Formats: sequence, structure tokens, C-alpha cells
Amino acid sequence: MKRAYELMIIIDGDVDDPKAQAWMKTVTDGIVAVGGELHGKIDWWGKRQFAYPINKKPSGYYMVVELVAPAGALDELERTLRLADDVVRHKLIRLPEAEAERRGMAVAAA
Repeated sequence: MKRAYELMIIIDGDVDDPKAQAWMKTVTDGIVAVGGELHGKIDWWGKRQFAYPINKKPSGYYMVVELVAPAGALDELERTLRLADDVVRHKLIRLPEAEAERRGMAVAAA
């Protein structure tokens, strides 16, 4: 059974812009490789200042991904993000059914 997820990733602000945007392809490839699919396009927020320094860094590149994938299939992608030096933070949440339906992801998740 496929489920709806939202993934937010913050890339180190010291990385140059093309390298930060290359992470979009890495994430997309990781999702497709496990049988998942993107819901729409990746929401690239660009470089933003942090409210407080994280790992002594003042800013980072933000991206938000809405996706549908089989349960437990994103473990390897999460491991990759956890080990990557360029990734400051990431958060993967499973969307509740009502929210997935509101976003139009319930049909794909069913």
C-alpha cells in the first residue's frame, strides 16, 4: 500500500547553488528507485536565513517534496540524507489520510 509523505530538506548554506540544486535530482532518483512518485514538482525555497545558527551555520537551502511511496520504502533515502555532509536537517512525515486527500494525493495513495 502506498502512503503520502512530505519531506523537507535543508542543505548547507556554504554549498554553491548548483550543487544544492543537484540534491533535487538525488532525492527524485532515490524516490523513483524504490517505487515512489513525486506529487507535483519539488518546492525549492532557495537560500534562507536560520532563526538561530544550526551547526554554526547562519543559512541554508530549503526544499519541500510531496510524494507517494510504499510503506518503509524511504528508509534508504533517509539514511543517505542522514549521512550526507551537505544536509543540515531533514524531516520526513507521513501525511494523515485527511490531509493527503485535501492535497489531492489520496487517489494515488489508495
